[in-house]
Amino acid sequence: MSQKSEQPSLKLNIAISTLYQVLLVLLPLITAPYVARVIGPDGSGIYDYTNSIQTYFSMFAALGTLSYGTREIARVREDPERRSVLFWEIELMTVMTSTACIIVWFVFIYFVQQYKVFYLVLTMGIISTMFDISWFFAGLEQFKYTVSKNAIFKLAGVVLMFIFVKGPDDLLLYVIIITGSMMLGNMSMWLYLPRFLVRVDFKKLRFRHHFKETVIYFIPSIATSVYTVLDRTLIGLITHNTAENGFYHYTMQVINMMKALTFAALNTVLGSRLSFLFGKEEYDEIKLRIYDSINYILFMGIGICFGLIGVAPRFVPVFLGPGYDRVITMLSLMSPIVVVIGISNCLGSQYYTPAGKRRQSARYIIIGAVTNLCLNLILIPRFWGYGAIIASVIAETVITVLYLKNCSGFFLPISLWIEGWKKIVAGVAMLAIIRVIDSSITGNVLALLLEVAVGFITYCAVLFALHDSFLRVYVLKKIFH
Repeated sequence: MSQKSEQPSLKLNIAISTLYQVLLVLLPLITAPYVARVIGPDGSGIYDYTNSIQTYFSMFAALGTLSYGTREIARVREDPERRSVLFWEIELMTVMTSTACIIVWFVFIYFVQQYKVFYLVLTMGIISTMFDISWFFAGLEQFKYTVSKNAIFKLAGVVLMFIFVKGPDDLLLYVIIITGSMMLGNMSMWLYLPRFLVRVDFKKLRFRHHFKETVIYFIPSIATSVYTVLDRTLIGLITHNTAENGFYHYTMQVINMMKALTFAALNTVLGSRLSFLFGKEEYDEIKLRIYDSINYILFMGIGICFGLIGVAPRFVPVFLGPGYDRVITMLSLMSPIVVVIGISNCLGSQYYTPAGKRRQSARYIIIGAVTNLCLNLILIPRFWGYGAIIASVIAETVITVLYLKNCSGFFLPISLWIEGWKKIVAGVAMLAIIRVIDSSITGNVLALLLEVAVGFITYCAVLFALHDSFLRVYVLKKIFH
C-alpha cells in the first residue's frame, strides 16, 4: 500500500535539481577533454551522427509523455488513486509505442549498411525511453528520487569510461557505456514506485484519451527535433565529414552545459509547481514566479553569452586539445542561444504547458522548425556546421518572439529591456576585460582561470554599480540578509 505523497519543498527541489544540473555540467568537463583526445573528432562524429538517428525513434516511442505526464500527475498529485490510474495508463501506453518503435528500429538496422553495430547498441536508448518515468516524479515534485539513482549510474559510467576507453578502437565500448548507464539509471527509478502508487484495476484502464493528448504534446517535439537533432543528421548527410559532426558535437556539449546552468534546473522544478498553481488559479503568484525566473535567466544567460565569446579562443585548446579550432568560432556563434532558448524554455515550461496551451505553443515551434529546416538546407552546404548554428539561432529567436508576443500578459516583453540592458552593458565590459587579458598574458590554464575570475568579478561589479535588480534583490538581500 502506498503512502500519501510527501509535501514537496520548492526550495529543496530547486537545490536538488540545481545540484544535479551542476553534476551534469561537471561530468562533461571531466570526460569531454579525455574523450576528445582519445576518441578524436571522427569517432565523436560517428557517435553523434548515429545517436541522432536513434533519437528520432526514441521521440516517437515517448511521444509527448514527458511534458504531458508531468502536467497530468501534478494536477492530481494529492489523490493517490487517481495518480496511480494515470501513471499506469500513461506508462503502459509508452510501453506499447516503444515496442512498436523497437520493431521498426530493427527493420531499419537490417537494411542499413554503415555503422550497423553502433545502431544495435543504441537500441538501449529506446529501451531507456520505455522505462523512463521521470515525468511521474516530476509531477509529484519528488526530484530526489530521479536525481539520486541517475547520478549514481552517471558517475559509474564515468569511472568505466576512464578504465576501459583508451583509444579510437574503443569507440563501440564508449557508446555501450554511455547508453547503458542511461538505461540503467531510468530503470532504477522503478524501485521507488511502491511508495506513491496504490492498487488499480488494469481492466478499467483507458489509453485513447492519453494517446490523443500526447500526440498534441509530441508535435512540438517533432518540430524541436528539426533544430536539435536534424542539424546533426544533415551535417553528416550533406558534408560526409565525420569530423565536422565531431566539432558540432563538442560545441553543443558546451552549450548544453551552459543551458543546464542557466535554466534547466529552474524550469524543471517550477514547471511542475506552476501546473499545480494553475490548477489552483493563483495567477498573481504565477506571474511573479515567471518574472523572477526570466530575470535570473537574463542574469546567467547574458553573462555566459559574453563570457563564452571572450574565453573561447583559450578555452577550446585547453578543454579539447589541438585540432578543434573550428569549435572556437562555433561556440562564439552559438553563445546567444543560451539566452534565447532560456526565455522560450521558461515561458514554455512555466506558462504554455501548465496553462494547457500546448497547441498554441506547438504552432510557434513548428514555425521555428520550418524556418530552421529551410535555413539548414541553404546554409549547411555552404558553411557546414557554421550554417547549422546560424539557422538554429535564427529559428530559436523566431520562437521566442512568438512566445513573448502571445503569453497573455503573464510576462510583459518590455520587462526584457528593463531587466536586460544593464546586464548587456555588464557583459560588454566583461568581454572587453577578457580580451585585454587574452592579449596581455601568455599561457593556457592559469590564464583561462584568470579570465573567468576577472570576467565574473567585472560582470557583477558593473551590475552592482548599475543597481541591477537581480543582484540587489536576490543576491544581496535574500541570500546574504
